[in-house]
Amino acid sequence: MERVQTIVRLRPELLARVKRIARRENRSVNSFIEDALEKAAGLEFPKLPRDFKVSEEILALGGTIAEPTQEMLDNDAKFAYLWNKYGRG
Repeated sequence: MERVQTIVRLRPELLARVKRIARRENRSVNSFIEDALEKAAGLEFPKLPRDFKVSEEILALGGTIAEPTQEMLDNDAKFAYLWNKYGRG
């Protein structure tokens, strides 16, 4: 997934706390902040197990769904997230 670099100003004590938590969780600061923002924006989705299998009925739908318009993506943040993460083949 494409990422866009940005600058965020944080209080030094907040950044220090974020760094400690990220280090404790064996994560990057960027990963920690991105996950926190996704949760705050309501875009957190459960992780699927590695052995997750899609049913044959769902696979049969493969080419029946047209690519969404930009307006559709703009109007539904969760759909846009899923499309960007999983929908582009």
